[in-house]
Amino acid sequence: MLDWTQCIAVERDSEKVGGEWLFKGTRVPVRALFENLESGARIDDFLDWFPGVTRDQVETVLRHAERSLTVA
Repeated sequence: MLDWTQCIAVERDSEKVGGEWLFKGTRVPVRALFENLESGARIDDFLDWFPGVTRDQVETVLRHAERSLTVA
C-alpha cells in the first residue's frame, strides 16, 4: 500500500471529495490519473482535461508510485 502522506503533490481533506487523496490545491482525485492512464489516456490528455493539475504534480505522483514498487 502506498503511503501518500509522503508525496508532496497530494493532500487529503475529509471535507473535500469524500476524503480522497487529491492533487494539492485541486479537487481532482489522484485515482483519476491512474484510471485515465489505464484507459489509454496520455499525460498530456489528463492535463488538458484537468487544467488545475500541473505536469510537476503528475510526475511527482508517478515517481512516488514507482518508488513503492521497488521497496520490499
